Amino acid sequence: MKTATFPSVRVEPELREAAESVLQEGESLSGFVEQAIRENILRRQHHSEFVARGLASRDDAKRSGDYISADEVLSRLSKRLDAAKARSKTRR
Repeated sequence: MKTATFPSVRVEPELREAAESVLQEGESLSGFVEQAIRENILRRQHHSEFVARGLASRDDAKRSGDYISADEVLSRLSKRLDAAKARSKTRR
């Protein structure tokens, strides 16, 4: 497969220096930039999928009329948190 390039990006010297200062052994600036782009693409795809699932769930709840109140959700989460805290204390 033939490769392609991204357009050059002009940045403040401080930003370039900051990026160079965190490079790992053997890592190039272009490799760092490529990895950052890949991770950002993946994060945005996951975010879009998350929103789509939320909207689909909302639509399903509207169709079915099957809702759980916010108070019920908070109560369940509080119980789970209390149980997790209790387990954490017994492990110490």
